[in-house]
Amino acid sequence: MQESGSKISQSSSKNVKAIVIVAALGYFVDIYDLILFSIVRIPSLKSLGVTGDALLSDGVLLLNMQMAGMLIGGILWGVLGDKRGRISVLFGSIIMYSVANILNGFVMDVQQYAVLRVIAGIGLAGELGAGITLVSEVMSKESRGYGTTIVASVGILGAVVAALVADMFDWRTAYFVGGGMGLLLLFLRIGIYESGMFKNIKSGEIVRGEFLHLFTNWNRFKKYVKCILIGAPLWFVVGILITFSDAFAKQLGVEGVVPAKSVMFCYIGLAAGDMLSGYLSQYFKSRKKIILAFIFATNILIIVYLFFNTFGSFYFYTVCIALGISCGYWAVFVTNASEQFGTNLRATVTTTVPNFIRGTVVPLTLLFQFLNPSVGIIYSAGLVAGLALILAYISAARLEETYGKDLDYIEMI
Repeated sequence: MQESGSKISQSSSKNVKAIVIVAALGYFVDIYDLILFSIVRIPSLKSLGVTGDALLSDGVLLLNMQMAGMLIGGILWGVLGDKRGRISVLFGSIIMYSVANILNGFVMDVQQYAVLRVIAGIGLAGELGAGITLVSEVMSKESRGYGTTIVASVGILGAVVAALVADMFDWRTAYFVGGGMGLLLLFLRIGIYESGMFKNIKSGEIVRGEFLHLFTNWNRFKKYVKCILIGAPLWFVVGILITFSDAFAKQLGVEGVVPAKSVMFCYIGLAAGDMLSGYLSQYFKSRKKIILAFIFATNILIIVYLFFNTFGSFYFYTVCIALGISCGYWAVFVTNASEQFGTNLRATVTTTVPNFIRGTVVPLTLLFQFLNPSVGIIYSAGLVAGLALILAYISAARLEETYGKDLDYIEMI
């Protein structure tokens, strides 16, 4: 009997490891495709005949279209994840964004580009939430932080590979590579199993995946909004400071800064930061304290980036790496969001929260553009950053500590 139990335990352990690996690789491809546009923004738009100031305005338009798609996809895949299962999202989302990104390699004008960025955004929205939810539910409450950290840290490196591929090949080929990797990953997902927690509630009459129920209870709604706001500084940094780093460098008098390299260096920092924040949250047995510490570090480094960053491209890229490290609380805050809600709403929350955070790029960039003509690019970015940081501080301070929380429960709806 002991031998049989040992074999079952080993089999279970192998399945958990397989789920973590597959989720990590899925997020790797997700980040590759998500960030690729920021990297190839200028060469792709120039190839389509866009010049001058339109490079910035059309770039912002396409970025906002992608993020709008992710807002729609976040709700779609989140609800599906709670109604049909985490595995169905892992398969459906990767098919959609892989095909969309392959088609991105064939666009002939900005209008086609915009439509396909929306479709790709919808597909990209499902990957992280479903993966984190599944990993959180199949691992023990003491060790799940390590699993979600591996997923986020490996996934973040997709941006580094995107930068390298974009540097080696034409922008159209870079899109083909991303879509091809996604389709290949489908074969690795055959055989992974569904979360036991989800199976337990699927067989009953429990209400699952009702997105609107996040807004029908005041305490639940406040908790949900706080989960979103704590990530706003991260996507302000990536979506504005790093994506448009060439414009900031020009204003600061720094020559030779290329957005693709800024993205690559920032994401190298993000990967290191995710590993560090995940480890620290396990070591100190606290998600909340680590999130607050990393938000504070992000605050300091945004000030450095905007006002003490005139010492050449090498220094500029070094600040990008440091900003990435400080913003590397992505793994911890997504894990925290997953741990805040019951099994019948967990996939909905874990999928919509990161995508709504990514979607905050839309109002943040609009506010940034609105302020830019009157106060200039540096101070408009500083004002927008201040707003995002204040909201993040308040939200993180008022959220429940979730380290070691038992996730096998449901939300009463």
